[in-house]
Amino acid sequence: MRVVVAGSSGFIGTSLVAALRGAGHEVVRLVRRRPTAPDERGWDPPAGLLDPGALDGADAVVNLCGAGVADKRWDHARKQVLLDSRTVPTEVLAAAVAEHGVPTLVNASAVGYYGDTGDAVVDESTPSGTGFLADMCRQWEAATGAAASQRVVRLRTGLVISPSGGLFGRVKPLFQFFLGGRLGDGRQYMPWISLDDVVAAIRFVLEHDTVEGPVNLTAPSPVTNAEFTRTVGHALHRPTPWVVPGFALKAVLGEIAEEGVLAGQRAVPKALERNGFHFLHPALGAAVAAAVAG
Repeated sequence: MRVVVAGSSGFIGTSLVAALRGAGHEVVRLVRRRPTAPDERGWDPPAGLLDPGALDGADAVVNLCGAGVADKRWDHARKQVLLDSRTVPTEVLAAAVAEHGVPTLVNASAVGYYGDTGDAVVDESTPSGTGFLADMCRQWEAATGAAASQRVVRLRTGLVISPSGGLFGRVKPLFQFFLGGRLGDGRQYMPWISLDDVVAAIRFVLEHDTVEGPVNLTAPSPVTNAEFTRTVGHALHRPTPWVVPGFALKAVLGEIAEEGVLAGQRAVPKALERNGFHFLHPALGAAVAAAVAG
């Protein structure tokens, strides 16, 4: 296939491009600067501009654009950046997909769509929750509306585990310095997934046109924060006696702590499993061990 990828230089995008090319697909990368390589095409989402011919012959567009949710403390301006960095590129690409008749749009979203669900199991049929993240994800997914006549897949991605970057990349140094511990009461669920499975799942939905609509990119076995902490500590041979109180997290992180650290989703990948996808790392222990070894 000829696949156009937006957000190709990001954490997931870099691995996806390599995997798609390794599988024999042609990849065109959308860049926001002047193109300098034969596989690059320019675009300017805020201006609604896309280089002429950027989607010529494309079988699919994959949109992974979005500023990092936990990169900075939230205030009104930061929330607007997070929202705009997702909805604006999505609107531009959805309209272009429809205009050029590209068969498939695969668009990023997140499990934050469900809000804080406690210990209730949620799948793609579960309605959206409350809070900033849930509202942002609703608007993000709604921004694909212009491409409704085509096949649209909305990837509700969980917490990604890889040797560097993602969730594991953030917490690994803390555990290595004997600072790993439970966050709050530790009962919040963490809908994790390995980077290998994220990339494999995106390839899967591109190559299987029966998959459409929302797709949870999460492993089949979400765990609580307490279990995650024990598993990472065991893999790194570090004790995990510490507890970071919820009030301390809220004081340091603000609203991010309330929605992104102390809240969680027990999300399961019903759509992927129903369509026959097989996980490389269905269990957390194996995923963390692979990340440590990597």
